[in-house]
Amino acid sequence: MLKFEEYLAKVNGAISAIPYPAEPSQLYQPIAYTMALGGKRLRPVLTLMACEAMGGEADAALNAAVGLELFHNFTLLHDDVMDKAAVRRGQPTVHRRWNENVAILSGDAMLTLATQYVARVDAAVLQPVLEVFNTTAMEIYEGQQWDMDYELRAEVTEADYIEMIRLKTSVLLGCACKVGAIIAGADEANANALYEVGQNLGLAFQLQDDVLDVWGDEATFGKEIGGDIMNNKKTYLLINALNRAQGDDLGELRRWITDEYAMRQEKVPAVRAIYERLGLRQLAQEAIAAYTQKALDGLAQVDMDDDARKEFAEFINRLVNRSK
Repeated sequence: MLKFEEYLAKVNGAISAIPYPAEPSQLYQPIAYTMALGGKRLRPVLTLMACEAMGGEADAALNAAVGLELFHNFTLLHDDVMDKAAVRRGQPTVHRRWNENVAILSGDAMLTLATQYVARVDAAVLQPVLEVFNTTAMEIYEGQQWDMDYELRAEVTEADYIEMIRLKTSVLLGCACKVGAIIAGADEANANALYEVGQNLGLAFQLQDDVLDVWGDEATFGKEIGGDIMNNKKTYLLINALNRAQGDDLGELRRWITDEYAMRQEKVPAVRAIYERLGLRQLAQEAIAAYTQKALDGLAQVDMDDDARKEFAEFINRLVNRSK
């Protein structure tokens, strides 16, 4: 097994070598711009790690890994349009730098490009790899729809939210692990066990993202702090706040949610203060720890050598203890 930094170097090298056509420039430049913004690259790294852990060569999974990263960034590009987000990874979003039409069409092109790269696997594993990838893509679209629906729904339970983030975020981490395992020739039991590891890691990751959106450092987080608060997103924090708040806290929280003209500099710190009074940061950290432990426990169900298990465990802990 390689180290995380070595897998990351492979992924970044392959992404920087993507040969975008020169014209039409407004189709391809936004894709190149998006991919050059960087990111954690955790999905392609997981793909390579899973492949090697299951006895394969990392390079055999490199094209599929790039495809999954292209797909992930396609979802972010369209997500930013729907959320009207201004910043992604510290830089203007595509629809702000160009316009919404450019963002939508470039995102469509990214999806096709992603599929082309995922399909560049050995013919012997092409069908199962595409089945996992396409199933995952449809689940992510479902998760995004639920996310939008929940903005308009008055009652959203914690279980609803966990299922939504499982679909929107976690299944792609599970997919990355499973695709890598399939390419390596792993049996179904090991491939499925690795999928569950990735899925639980994804739940911990998204809950950590919820926390960082409220308490993170904007300079390192890469996007505006409080975006979920400003959009009244039904996050783990808001759902539990609505369930736990009473009296003045509940009245104030509802006032902020219904105030269409609230200013960021007022609303974000006010809602954050309510969350803190209710102990929600600690509650979220406990949930993150629980899903992290599920991911770590799941490694015990996978037939891999001790070095591979150690690398996976270090990767999981690195991800859920991040500041961005």
